[in-house]
Amino acid sequence: MKITDVRVRMVTKDEAKLKAVASITIDECFVVHDIKVISGKDGLFISMPSRKTPEGEYKDIVHPIKTETREQIKDAIMAEYNKLVDAE
Repeated sequence: MKITDVRVRMVTKDEAKLKAVASITIDECFVVHDIKVISGKDGLFISMPSRKTPEGEYKDIVHPIKTETREQIKDAIMAEYNKLVDAE
């Protein structure tokens, strides 16, 4: 799998936990939208697109199965996010 495009939109609300929303393109043929960059107590992390169930729980709509794949996605998104932060 190769991530061929990463797009990050910054969220401008001050003091918000949600910092940005990202989209990635995989192998120039599959896009995943609405990956969130969130500020948590241990730093920034990504949250995959999810939907709220009738029971009130949130379930991921898409997610990587392997840890290595999740890290690859996180690294690509965070690199683009950091470029935008540095440009501000």
